[in-house]
Amino acid sequence: MTAQIRLVEVTDANRDAVIAVRVAPAQERFVASVEASFRHAREQPEGNPWYRAVYDGDEPVGFVMLSWNVTPRPGLLGPYYLWRLLIGAGHQGRGYGTAILDEVVALVRADGARELITSCVPGEGTPEPFYRRYGFVPTGEIDEEGETVLRLDLSSRP
Repeated sequence: MTAQIRLVEVTDANRDAVIAVRVAPAQERFVASVEASFRHAREQPEGNPWYRAVYDGDEPVGFVMLSWNVTPRPGLLGPYYLWRLLIGAGHQGRGYGTAILDEVVALVRADGARELITSCVPGEGTPEPFYRRYGFVPTGEIDEEGETVLRLDLSSRP
């Protein structure tokens, strides 16, 4: 199944519904909540946060946030960094993650990006296998939070 999604700007009208999208409890140690993501975006404006709610029809099913075209420096990966990707617990396993990455890749590529960076917490249940299936490869780096840094060469994606 190919998930049909839309990336939607978060507004006062949909903010509460987007914040209500949560991963399964066992995944919370791997991905911060939407509410925490908003806080991180406010606390780190130098990360040039860009975020969208992910909708299937009229229902929010996920959330994505990137650092958009930043100058990389210690504590700030980039230029294009997939800062957050979460799919609501009841919506996982339906292709939404891949569909979101396809949209994100198209957007950052259109902005001139050659690569997309992300990171993930190591351990049982980490999303790293999902990212690797998509085409991300470990860079060999560990970020300041102890997360494994992964890189997607955008020339390797259709």
